[in-house]
Amino acid sequence: MSFIELFLIAAGLSADAFAVALADGLNIRRRRKAALIAVMFGMFQALMPIIGYFLGAGFAGLISSFDHYIALTVLGFIGGKMIIESVRELKENEPETKEICDLHFPTILLQAAATSIDALMVGVSFAAIGVKIVPAAAFIGAVTFAISLAGVLGGKKFGIMLGTKAELFGGAVLVIIGIKTFLEHILR
Repeated sequence: MSFIELFLIAAGLSADAFAVALADGLNIRRRRKAALIAVMFGMFQALMPIIGYFLGAGFAGLISSFDHYIALTVLGFIGGKMIIESVRELKENEPETKEICDLHFPTILLQAAATSIDALMVGVSFAAIGVKIVPAAAFIGAVTFAISLAGVLGGKKFGIMLGTKAELFGGAVLVIIGIKTFLEHILR
């Protein structure tokens, strides 16, 4: 997997975290809280692919002949879901606000876990196609940290609407990478 592909996957996976971070940015007063949100989102986004990888690695030998179907299905499903949700929000002209009343540590922890579930499945597909998981997961976590920090800090300035568009773009990127992976294996 190339650096660009990994970056696009990381950016696509971090779209949910970015959208939540934008909403969080509207509700925080201290920059220290912004750093905590970004660290938690990045950490979960790095840990979930590792967990998924080890779950999927046990099956990698059994599935190597059809791993490209798995990558297409997983990335296509995750990306498609993101696209559908963002288009639905755009059509309603009222983006989901993901309203937060209290930004204490448990709330941030739940947000980080919820926005990183998709990364678990990406880890399974990484096992199927033989990606080196530690550097990939660390890179995904770092990209998510940076994107989330930008989201929190830009929350007051840009608002929630940008989060919906970011989710649409991220979903499209994941679908395209799934199709590309599939075609590379089919055309070998």
